[in-house]
Amino acid sequence: MDKTVPTAAEAVADIGDGASLAVGGFGLSGVPDVLIDALHRQGASRLSVVSNNCGVDGGGLGILLAAGRITRVTGSYVGNNKEFARRYLGGELELELTPQGTLSERLRAGGAGIPAFFTPAGVGTQVAEGGLPWRYGPDGSVAVGSPPKQVREFDGAEYVMERAITTDFALVRAAVGDRHGNLVFHRAARNFNPLAAMAGRVTLAEVEQLVEPGELDPDSIHVSGVFVQRVVELTPQQAAAKKIEKRTVRD
Repeated sequence: MDKTVPTAAEAVADIGDGASLAVGGFGLSGVPDVLIDALHRQGASRLSVVSNNCGVDGGGLGILLAAGRITRVTGSYVGNNKEFARRYLGGELELELTPQGTLSERLRAGGAGIPAFFTPAGVGTQVAEGGLPWRYGPDGSVAVGSPPKQVREFDGAEYVMERAITTDFALVRAAVGDRHGNLVFHRAARNFNPLAAMAGRVTLAEVEQLVEPGELDPDSIHVSGVFVQRVVELTPQQAAAKKIEKRTVRD
């Protein structure tokens, strides 16, 4: 039951070209930077990533993006990542934009074994009707557009069907974890991490603090160890290295 792995490099060693990844984090909060860096050094390419956003320029998933290792993203936000926008608009990257709440539920449903669900988000828009540009051509035309989705009426209201998401691997970061893979997240860093952990067939967790089984209060555990296959304990320096996306100070 001891799921600890000595290094991040060993944890990501079997992630191959063309693998799909669910990655936790929101902006720069709760991002599994150490696992991402290890994957960057490992060299896997043609990756399909599911994440709220694709990091920032020079940080998080932005490192893999800038290296040309990501070919497809399912997310809800492009944000201030100029390289992400450049690659998408230039036809170098396929992007499936998804409403944020829908994305979180697609990940949760995948982890719960639910193949699809109906939601009102996106009804009457291209989300449901199809035609959202997934990939642009070199001339700026839409090379690949989103397909139309099933719409059904329930109790007089329309809902669009969304498919659940499961991925080959998941990368997450937790504040505390034990050797059985039980995880606890700290405040806003919880964000998409539990959902990504559930959706991955093989989930890798980097933890800022590793404790022994039995030390965590069962009522405080956010992700059960049943969803986690590998745990990497961070060094104090790695645990403390947390970037600030936008520093704001008073005069």
